[in-house]
Amino acid sequence: MHDERLPGLRRRGFLAATAGAAALTVVGCDSSGDTDPKNTRRGGRLRAAFAGGGASETLDPHKANLFADAARAKALYDKLADFGADLSARPRLAEKWEPNKGLDRWRVTLRQATFHNGKPVTARDVLHSYRRIADPKQAFRAKASLEPIDLDASRAVGERSVEFVLKRPTAEFPNVLAAFGAYIVPEGAGDFDRRPIGSGPFRFVSFAPGRSALFRRFDDYWEGAPHLDELEIVVANEESARVNALLGGQVEYAHELNPTTARAHQGRGQIEMVRLRGSAMQAFCMKTDRPPFDDKRVREAFFLIADRKELVDGALSGAGQIGNDLFGMGYEYYADSLPQRTQDLDRARALLKKAGAEKLRVSLDTSAVAAGFTEAAGIFRDQAAKAGVTVDVRMGSKDSYWSDILDSGTLCCYRSGAMPIEAHISQRLLTDSTTNATHWRHADFDALYRQAQSTRDKTERAALYERMQRRLYAEGGFLIWGFADWIIGTVKNVKGVEANAPANTLDWARFDKVWLA
Repeated sequence: MHDERLPGLRRRGFLAATAGAAALTVVGCDSSGDTDPKNTRRGGRLRAAFAGGGASETLDPHKANLFADAARAKALYDKLADFGADLSARPRLAEKWEPNKGLDRWRVTLRQATFHNGKPVTARDVLHSYRRIADPKQAFRAKASLEPIDLDASRAVGERSVEFVLKRPTAEFPNVLAAFGAYIVPEGAGDFDRRPIGSGPFRFVSFAPGRSALFRRFDDYWEGAPHLDELEIVVANEESARVNALLGGQVEYAHELNPTTARAHQGRGQIEMVRLRGSAMQAFCMKTDRPPFDDKRVREAFFLIADRKELVDGALSGAGQIGNDLFGMGYEYYADSLPQRTQDLDRARALLKKAGAEKLRVSLDTSAVAAGFTEAAGIFRDQAAKAGVTVDVRMGSKDSYWSDILDSGTLCCYRSGAMPIEAHISQRLLTDSTTNATHWRHADFDALYRQAQSTRDKTERAALYERMQRRLYAEGGFLIWGFADWIIGTVKNVKGVEANAPANTLDWARFDKVWLA
């Protein structure tokens, strides 16, 4: 029954509900208004609308790529760890982890948890899952994250303990356990789209790719059974369809809404908005290995050209916070002692003059591939003109933008979702990083990262991360002007949605914690 009515969700005219018939209230806290567990109510089906991936969708958690995939995977499966709101690793299926002195062997002890078929989660299931992800013939999302592990040498030590042998000292090994897509599946698992078995809070009922997935409460979930009887994740690719579904009562939860939508409906209170702060870094990316940005004076001038408030107000409709040219504001290890950078056009002009770049002309690559990109490019072009810099905005293809900008061009629009600061450095700022969009390549910086990774004492490690960030703040290639809020809409009776949960962290899409009042 639940599938018949869903194809309509994919059409723009999902429902003839007019936006004026209801209104959205924007709140900066969780939409529950009441998180006291004594007041929770059990039962009911929550329908949550996400943008999806069409007929090629799968419930294989190791292939999860989109937010809809991640939400479905989180309902069915668990990871050994996940990221808290500050992007530090929190234990999940792992009860604890302990390194040796050299930080190149870690003993992970599993908690007592059960798969949906009644079998216990064991060390063998963990090793099977990680070896499956690391299969050289497959392109599973978490493969790069698991690279530090020598899976041939790692072994099960009894039923509920795994000894991970690493290729090098890794102080932040728990981040590997929390990696996006590193879900634990039973040994011998297959047929993911028809009979998926996990240890997550919901068990499988049915799945129609590109349309809907239905899950039912798993009473033996290790963290306690969900409040809801059922969770249905439905696909609605157009933002307007998700909004109309919410207004018309077809869904109770809508993922990824635009700031302009929130603003247009603000004030009347039939529907509520939850803002997930700090979910997406917004930046301009300068290639540090080619003119004009191979001169650090030019990079500093560009830091000083940016009016960050104007960019947040104009490109993000005010739904965000201003940045300070460093990734991960509010996250573990963030260097918050550095002064907030502000626009200084006189100093910018003086730096450009010293660098012999007074009448500088530069191309800025952008695309409609992400919200706010084209707006940010236009705003920055006008800001740069005041410092005597001509910025030519170049529109790129939505399909190839992310691959194009890694190597070509000199300046581009860039964004990133939540990840630990350590992961941002290792994936984007080391000489051999695969997504090094600023072409920041410095042997001494690489050495500092290796030193941090082999430093056992957390305070000493934090000091090394701070040194690296001070260097990036002074002369890096990321002009990080803001952090966008992620916006979710719910109907009034949905409670328990956590707001302190950047997209992709532990408490994002935690439908086992949600209830219908």
